Amino acid sequence: MTTTETKKQSYFSNLTVQILIAMLLGAALGIFIFKNYDVATAKAFSDKIKILATVFIRLVQMIIAPLVFTTLVVGIAKLGDIKTVGRIGGKAMAWFFSASFISLLIGMFWVNVLQPGVGLQLNTIDLSTASEVTEKTQNFSAQNFVEHIIPKSIIEAMAMNEILQIVIFSIFFGLAAASIGDYTKPVINALDKTSHIILKMVNYVMKFAPMGVFGAIAGVFAIRDLNDLLLTYAKFFGSFLVGITSLWFFLLAIGFVLLGKRMITLLKHIVSPLIIAFGTTSSEAVFPKLTEELERFGVKDKIVSFMLPLGYSFNLDGSMMYMTFASIFIAQAYDIPLDLPTQLTMLFVLMLTSKGIAGVPRASLVIVAATCGMFKIPVEGIALILPIDHFCDMFRSATNVLGNALATSAIGKWEKE
Repeated sequence: MTTTETKKQSYFSNLTVQILIAMLLGAALGIFIFKNYDVATAKAFSDKIKILATVFIRLVQMIIAPLVFTTLVVGIAKLGDIKTVGRIGGKAMAWFFSASFISLLIGMFWVNVLQPGVGLQLNTIDLSTASEVTEKTQNFSAQNFVEHIIPKSIIEAMAMNEILQIVIFSIFFGLAAASIGDYTKPVINALDKTSHIILKMVNYVMKFAPMGVFGAIAGVFAIRDLNDLLLTYAKFFGSFLVGITSLWFFLLAIGFVLLGKRMITLLKHIVSPLIIAFGTTSSEAVFPKLTEELERFGVKDKIVSFMLPLGYSFNLDGSMMYMTFASIFIAQAYDIPLDLPTQLTMLFVLMLTSKGIAGVPRASLVIVAATCGMFKIPVEGIALILPIDHFCDMFRSATNVLGNALATSAIGKWEKE
């Protein structure tokens, strides 16, 4: 390893340590505020300290759209032709749908085995808290689903950070550029240089990561009684952790089979993105950082720039596992029996409706609520999981990052890139 590489590794390991310290300090401060101040003061503190997380996440969102566009167009142009793009795209979609299906199955398996919703007392739950999510499901239709995926304006898609819409435009743009040939080289070179400038910006933005994680953690712990919450939801949260741990074991096992000892190197590279996603409950917040780390790991930039944007739209393994788990949990809580064919139908519905939800606030809950409505399960049941959802989101966001890092690395190896 060169001196430069050693310095870079040292920097990022230092960043990881800073983020871990920020998490611990944020939790300690939040617990102190919760225990020593009244509810109104704690709420005011939480709102203010979360501004740190908002600043960090908005800084990341600022560079996602130009990064996706420039890297994906350059990546497709470098791939060369429609046949190559189709081959890699086919492998990618096969991986995404297989991983999604297995994640959904794991969630379905554990919620049936452990039955966390059976015997739950519903009279202690305030169902009105679900109104924000249930209102969003009223607009959930095939028409809106297609509108969310297909862009009518690339400017609007970039302004709204609609990753999948940007991906679709970029694929068309990249294929058109590749088909014209040498004439477009100046444009591709300009976009290539632009992408390197944006990746340099990532280094600057990541300096705010510890502060963002500190604000996010402190804000949550200041207004949540963690002891009561975990006691009330011990069975649900414990069962969820069993499911998400099983998914991690599966993903890591696949990683070691495909990458061998290099899987350990990959984990070292993505530890910072994993922790940031865990602390901020946003896998989107680490998209630029993950792009950079996968290229450092050795995956060619054209593969990374093609795979990651697709993965963020189609390969959210942690969210998929949670969706079947949460949907069947709500049915159990309302004592609504679901036979195996019905559950498998629900699984396939979730497989389709969940695609392209990247960047949608509380997307998992909206999809769960919409699915419950389709299967005559009370949509208000979302209120059952809202109090603990933030902590579940920490684990599923980190799992999404692991799944996308593994998918990109695996496709890179299969393409000998």
